[in-house]
Amino acid sequence: MHRIYMYYMRREGWVCQFLEEDLKTALPHRLHFKNEEKIRTIVDKVGNFANLQDRQALDYGLHIGRGGVWLQLSEEQYMQLKTEGEWGRGTPGR
Repeated sequence: MHRIYMYYMRREGWVCQFLEEDLKTALPHRLHFKNEEKIRTIVDKVGNFANLQDRQALDYGLHIGRGGVWLQLSEEQYMQLKTEGEWGRGTPGR
């Protein structure tokens, strides 16, 4: 499993960018969504929530238009993010 940080922001839809665990190394893949429900779907599948505060932080970030969350990705999901391009037509764990 790979621990990845997903940063999201509202910008003509939603843009998601990914960082390695060191929070310095950006992964080249980005996601683009029309609505926040796709972000919730990703987080429900591969999010790393420890408690209710984590879920509330996600909700607050979506409300204000920016935030981030830790994800636990399989090797296959991680390799998809390491390739160039847009992966925004689906969700991790398809």
